[in-house]
Amino acid sequence: MTDETVTTTGAPGTDAVDTDAGAETVGAETVGADVAGGDVAGGEVAGTSAADDGAAGEDDVLVTVEGIEVHFPIKRGIVLERTAGYVYAVDGIDLTIRRGETYGLVGESGCGKTTLGRGLLRLVEPTGGRVVFDGTDVSTLKGEALRTSRRRMQMIFQDPLSSLDPRQSVESILVEGMRAHGLDKGKQSTRARLVELLDSVGLPESALHKYPHEFSGGQRQRIGIARALAVEPDLIVADEPVSALDVSVQAQVLNLLEQLQQRLGLTYLVIAHDLAVVRHISDRIGVMYLGSLVEEASSDSMYAEPMHPYTKALLSAVPVPDPTVEDDREQILLTGDLPSPAHPPTGCRFHTRCPWKQDTLCDTDRPELRDIGGGHRVACHYAEDIRAGEIGRHEVEPELVHPDT
Repeated sequence: MTDETVTTTGAPGTDAVDTDAGAETVGAETVGADVAGGDVAGGEVAGTSAADDGAAGEDDVLVTVEGIEVHFPIKRGIVLERTAGYVYAVDGIDLTIRRGETYGLVGESGCGKTTLGRGLLRLVEPTGGRVVFDGTDVSTLKGEALRTSRRRMQMIFQDPLSSLDPRQSVESILVEGMRAHGLDKGKQSTRARLVELLDSVGLPESALHKYPHEFSGGQRQRIGIARALAVEPDLIVADEPVSALDVSVQAQVLNLLEQLQQRLGLTYLVIAHDLAVVRHISDRIGVMYLGSLVEEASSDSMYAEPMHPYTKALLSAVPVPDPTVEDDREQILLTGDLPSPAHPPTGCRFHTRCPWKQDTLCDTDRPELRDIGGGHRVACHYAEDIRAGEIGRHEVEPELVHPDT
């Protein structure tokens, strides 16, 4: 077993694959909410957001990411292997996550969200930049120091079935991480801790002796959450925690995450593409496009007045459950596909699909993520002009950017 496997409580580092999950039947909570079509309906999900009671203060920062880069080499040749280029999965991102808050990270598939989360935990090694966790530069840690630090940083993987070892019982899965970090103090105390973990995620004690394939999708995700909680972390990176679940089960898992945050003081980085889920659970939201952070703001500010053209397009795609509003509202349909991260466009990464593209700056100068007031940061040369209506939308011709050969 590798060091990474032990220190991340046995979760394989494989990419998750969406699967249909069955309805939850054991240990399910009674909730007064349902998630349908991406919107929360039928009442509020249990618990209140950390933003309601005031998120952690500006100075109480748990995680600081400075210019993180994750580039994967493209190898060519059979006998004499050479590096022909790089995939720029994450390319220079700065962000902070405050203690006790939920930071939502959104963007379309392939933009680098999951790679950023894995790079933050060093499940993949960053090519450049720094990750400072509670005053410690994690990017410089090695060996035992790195292994010890990972107890405070855990991950909930996207697909609960592929992230759980099918040959281990639930008890074995949960105990593995505890033993790796010296939390297995004795048979009785460990047993009590396991029962407490299962109870906190809404599963009965009898689940300890079962195997992952014996549970529904929602129950397996609860086991993944319990595994992350087993080593008493401060930060949890939740990679698409509800995307593989039925919409009725999504509300239950969201309830659970919020209740655990309030009770244990957890800090979340939630990676998702469901904008309604992110809006509900997050205090602040960052929007990624092609390896870069293009906008960051509080949840309310982001949805009330998106500033970046890409964010505007994303939010316009969210359906509104009012036929009158849905028919009359502005919808922005982007032209073309996401460019290859191996050959990102020059200048602004979004200029090949941007309806507000201008003849100057957009295709030559890469915009910096700058604060335009109230903690709202945007990487767009003309954000203020677009907001003021001085620049109008125009049709975008599909553009082929450095095709792979």
